[in-house]
Amino acid sequence: MSLSNTTEKNYSLQTRLVLAFGLLLILFLGLAAMVLVRAYRESVVAGVEERLQLQVYALLGVAEPDPEVDGFFLPELPEARFSQIDSGLYGFIIDSEGNEVWRSPSALNLNLPQNRFVVEEIIPGQTLFGSLETADQGQLSWASYGIFWETLDQNYNFVVMESNAPTNAQIRQFTSNLSIWFSVLAVFLSVAQYLLLRWGMRPLQKLAADVSAIEAGDQDQLQTNYPIELLPVTQNLNILIKSERDRQGRYRTTLGDLAHSLKTPLAVLSTALQELKQTHNFTEQHSLDMAEQLNRMDQIVSYQLKRAVKSNQTKLLSRPVPVAPVLNRILGALNKVYRDKNMAVVCELADNAVFYGEESDLMELCGNLLDNAFKYGVSKVKVSASQKKKVLQMEINDDGAGIAESDRNWVLERGARADTIKSGQGIGLAVAVEIVSSYGGEIQIDQNDWGGARIKVRLGQ
Repeated sequence: MSLSNTTEKNYSLQTRLVLAFGLLLILFLGLAAMVLVRAYRESVVAGVEERLQLQVYALLGVAEPDPEVDGFFLPELPEARFSQIDSGLYGFIIDSEGNEVWRSPSALNLNLPQNRFVVEEIIPGQTLFGSLETADQGQLSWASYGIFWETLDQNYNFVVMESNAPTNAQIRQFTSNLSIWFSVLAVFLSVAQYLLLRWGMRPLQKLAADVSAIEAGDQDQLQTNYPIELLPVTQNLNILIKSERDRQGRYRTTLGDLAHSLKTPLAVLSTALQELKQTHNFTEQHSLDMAEQLNRMDQIVSYQLKRAVKSNQTKLLSRPVPVAPVLNRILGALNKVYRDKNMAVVCELADNAVFYGEESDLMELCGNLLDNAFKYGVSKVKVSASQKKKVLQMEINDDGAGIAESDRNWVLERGARADTIKSGQGIGLAVAVEIVSSYGGEIQIDQNDWGGARIKVRLGQ
């Protein structure tokens, strides 16, 4: 019979907070980087437009009409790059019909699409901005300013273009630097966040350590130096632990008194039976039947009381009990009780074997199992105990007749009534099953190499 609890593994609270804040930090820094890059790009574009507009005004300031060719001539260009071929800065003057009447020397090799930067109608005083793609110079930004020239009696567009390569490189450099700095900032904030969360979670870690110390039996109560937010929890836990221990003590005392009060009448009845046997004409069979029933009543009362006191055991409130001293005391007592059988006992007890529970429960469990081994064994008994983490494993072997395979499952049924125990098997195994079940453990029965019973017990999870 195995009573095991399946628990779902969950992340710790600190891990959850680190992951949550980490994702929030990544989201925040990512959005912040996008906003900063967009703002920087807009500021760069605004700067380019302002610069182009100033260049348009500069061209307009030096332009002179040339009536002979219905155009303009610019005796002195305001910017040296206008005179350098393929310099990246280009100037144009377009008439109202879309004809190019002047271009700067820098634009001699520039092949443009068909006047895409020219509006259908030139509005004097209107400034327009835009961009276009060229085959040889890539993307260009342009600014166009409409003007009416009185001496030529015509509208013109003064257009200045500039290559976007320098501004794109500037934006890429800014984005790269921003990514590096934000990555460094993310690492720094992640480390700082982890340290702050670790510091903030220290009271909870201390609470978990105190609970483990109580479980291990190293202390009786939780410490009181906790933050204000945790004080109600720790105070209530301390009250719960104290009340649970007090309740267990009162429960054991009350049941002990009850057992004593029930056993006393039975003892008186047994004594009276012996007296009646001597003074009245009772047959031997009557005496045996009554003695058997009295003994059976005594066993049932003992079993039910032990079954009641073993319910709702809690490992959290129990101190670790060394197993070897308890087994040695039980074996010493049984060797005296069964001295006539002269049993050979082999013990293999690990020094670190401990039981997380009440010492009286361990005494009752081992006492019943070993008593059965001595009672039904022929000449030898073997006891072993080992520890794996917090799991206690015990094995008891005897060289008796063993337990029939057809009866093994039946006697291990949880909650089997004492008054249904078959004659000859005794009540000790049923009591052992109840104790093991109350601690969420497991007990198994099979046959050993001697032909007798092998009882395997696992306590803990």
